[in-house]
Amino acid sequence: MAGLVHFTTRDNAGQKRYDRDQLLAWARDRFGVELSEDDLKNLQRDEIRDRLVVYSRQRQQLAAKQHDELAKKLAALAGQPTTGDGDRPSAAIGNLASWLKEHVEADIPPAELAALDEPLLARRAWNAFYDHFSPELRRMERSLLLHLLDTAWKDHLLAMDHLRSGIGLIGYAQVDPKVEYKREGMRMFEAMWTAVDERATDLVFRMEQLDEGFVGSTWVETEAVHREAESATRLAAQEQGGAPSSNGEDVKLEPIRNRGQRVGRNDPCPCGSGKKYKNCHMRNAGSPS
Repeated sequence: MAGLVHFTTRDNAGQKRYDRDQLLAWARDRFGVELSEDDLKNLQRDEIRDRLVVYSRQRQQLAAKQHDELAKKLAALAGQPTTGDGDRPSAAIGNLASWLKEHVEADIPPAELAALDEPLLARRAWNAFYDHFSPELRRMERSLLLHLLDTAWKDHLLAMDHLRSGIGLIGYAQVDPKVEYKREGMRMFEAMWTAVDERATDLVFRMEQLDEGFVGSTWVETEAVHREAESATRLAAQEQGGAPSSNGEDVKLEPIRNRGQRVGRNDPCPCGSGKKYKNCHMRNAGSPS
């Protein structure tokens, strides 16, 4: 699904068209199959999707075998020393590093693996495994989880503000407000994590029902860009409606507009929960649609 969305373009008439050359190149590399233009020639969208699903299932059969093999290698390392004499990695660590490089294309130095304890070593190996066999799903999961965390954290901060504004009344019950604030704040914090866990588990199985915009946005990881902090003078000028550019000219700030498709209050929520938008993410966002 991610591949189909990513390699879909629109012609001058607005009709969807596939970039078949890049789609074929991606499918050959992603699923390890031999494909030519004739294999996808004159096929409709659903037919192309069904063909790619077949290749994907064949790839997952290979992944299942490699999964069992990696599990056996990690089980064999349990309880064994990860290093030999001094800082020299043991033979078992060297074999694991060679296996990861050969089967999941993860070039991890043996010395780096030897420096990890058993839980971190297993996590590093499994992360490399899933990044190789399910890269699109991993990016979709990461994007979904970051969205849920962002929403839950903002709601938690708002709830903590409300708690702080009314916690003083607890003193009438002969209870220390500071102690009660810490206790209730910790309970709310743990409840936030529980809600994130349940929500992520629920939505991760519905990602295929989300819109193409979300699926396409998870194809490429967002690149972190570090910008220099603005000076106080520049910030003050921006607040007054203009900001000086590098050549000394004033740059008019454009207002932020939502150009995407708007979701009605009673429409189904785009997250796929089955609830109305006003009872789901509209309530979480705290802003009207």
